Amino acid sequence: MTEPTLLVLDAEPQPRLGKLTGKARILHADEDSLAGQLPEADVLLVWDFLSHAVREAWPGEGPRPRWVHTASAGVDHLMSPELAASDTVVTNARGIFDQPIAEYVAALVLSMAKDLPRTLELQRAHQWRHRESRRVAGTRACVVGSGPIGRAIVRTLEALGITTALVGRTARGEVHGPEDLDALLTRADWVVCVAPLTEDTRGMFDRRRFALMPPSACFVNVGRGQLVVESDLAEALAERRLAGAALDVFEREPLPAGSSLWEAPGLIVSPHMSGDTVGWRDDLGEQFVAQFERWTAGQPLRNVVDKERGYVPGH
Repeated sequence: MTEPTLLVLDAEPQPRLGKLTGKARILHADEDSLAGQLPEADVLLVWDFLSHAVREAWPGEGPRPRWVHTASAGVDHLMSPELAASDTVVTNARGIFDQPIAEYVAALVLSMAKDLPRTLELQRAHQWRHRESRRVAGTRACVVGSGPIGRAIVRTLEALGITTALVGRTARGEVHGPEDLDALLTRADWVVCVAPLTEDTRGMFDRRRFALMPPSACFVNVGRGQLVVESDLAEALAERRLAGAALDVFEREPLPAGSSLWEAPGLIVSPHMSGDTVGWRDDLGEQFVAQFERWTAGQPLRNVVDKERGYVPGH
C-alpha cells in the first residue's frame, strides 16, 4: 500500500513526527509554497495555526487533502467557503488547552480582584501604600462559550467560590442560550469570553454590551480578538464604566506598538499565551500522531469540526 502524503504547514519549532516514519511521506510547506503543494497531499497538518495561508490557498486548482488537522482550538484562520463546502474532514486540537486556559483565567480574575498590577507598580516605585482588595468568593461570573474550555473555566472559577453562569449557542441543561446573555451581564462581576469566532459572534462585545455590565465588573477575552470591538472596550475603561479588563487575543496580532490598548487604564495585555504551558507543543504533536494512526487504521477521527458552525459540536 502506498504511504499517504502528509503536508505540514510549518512553524518553528517543527512538530515531532518521528513516530510516523515509514507510515507517511512527509512534506513541508511555508505560506509561499503551500498552494503549489496542496494537490500532492492526502493530509494537511496546519502546525502554523496563526497563518491564514490555508484559507487563501484552498480555492486553487487541483485535488485537495482528504483531511485537515489544525494545531489549535479555533478554525477561523483556515476555513474558506470552498473548504467548508468540500468533503474534506477538519479536526482541531480540542482538549489540549482546556485546563491551562482555565488556570490562566483564574489567575487574571485573582490578579484583578487583588489589585496585583498596582502592587507591582508601587513596588517598583518603592511606595508602601496599603489598600483593600476584593474577595472573589461569593461573586458572579458569566462565561460565554460552552465548549470544553468554557466548561473548564466554570469548574475552576467555581472552585474559588464564584457563582458561574455558562452561555452557549443554544440553551440546554445548565447552559444558557444567547437570549439570556444581556440579563446575565447586568449582574456579573466577571465576564469571560471564550466563544468561537463565527459570523454570529464577531463583534459581540461592543459598546452596548459593555454598558450593560456594572461599573465594578471586569472583562476577560481568551477567545478570539474579533469577538470584541476593541475601541468600545478602550472607551469603557477610559470612562471608568468598567473596573478592569484583560485581553489575551487581539484583532491584530502581534498588537502594534502604537495601539492605544497598551495604555488603556485597567487593562492587562498578554500575547496570546493563555493556553501555552511548558510542553504544549509536544502535546499537540502527540495528539496529531494519535489521530493519524486512527485515520490510517480506518477508525473515526476525534474532534471533527462542524465546518458550517466553525467548531466541534458538544455532546
